[in-house]
Amino acid sequence: MDVFLETARLRLRPFTERDASSLLALDSDPEVMRYLTGGRPTSAEALRLRTLPRLLHVHPGWAAGRGYWAAEERNSGVFLGWFEFRPLESANGAGAGGTGAAGVEVELGYRLAASAWGRGLATEGASALVDRGFAELGVARVTANTMAVNARSRRVMEKVGLRLVRSFAGDWPEPIPGSEHGEVEYALTREEWAARR
Repeated sequence: MDVFLETARLRLRPFTERDASSLLALDSDPEVMRYLTGGRPTSAEALRLRTLPRLLHVHPGWAAGRGYWAAEERNSGVFLGWFEFRPLESANGAGAGGTGAAGVEVELGYRLAASAWGRGLATEGASALVDRGFAELGVARVTANTMAVNARSRRVMEKVGLRLVRSFAGDWPEPIPGSEHGEVEYALTREEWAARR
C-alpha cells in the first residue's frame, strides 16, 4: 500500500475505489455532514459519480500527485475519513496545480468520522500536511474555508497556524442552518510558517 504521510497516530494514503463503502458511511452521518449539507447524506450514486472521481483525481505537475488522502488509524488501519491538500488554480494563469515562480497555493480540508473527533487527529494530520507542503512540495500558501459557525473546524485551522483573512457570503444553492452567517477563509504563507519555526 502506498503511504503518502504518517504521523504518530495517522496514516494518509491515496484513495482507491475500494474506499467507496467507507466514504458512504462517513457521508451518511448527519453530524459529519452538518456544515456541508445540513446533515443530509450523500447518495451512493452521487458518491460514485462525483465524490469518488474527485478523490481519485491526479493533478498533473503537482508534486504530491493527488489532492485527497484517505486517513487511517496508524496502528489498526481503521478508516477515519480524509484530508484535502489540493492545488488551486493559479491566479497568475499557470493552470491546474498553480505552479509558477510564486509556488503552489493549496486548499487544506478534512472530514473525519465523529468517532475521531476531540482527539486532536484533525490538527495532527493538518499540521503534518502543512509542514510537508512548505518543506518539500513547493507550497507558497495554504488556504482553508469553512462556515463561520463551524467552531471546531475553525479551531483546527488556528491550531495549525492559519490566520483569519476574510469573511464572505457563501454561495449556497440550498441554504442550511448557519449559512446565513457566511463563511470564513484562513490562510498561511510559507514565510509566516518559516517565521514560526
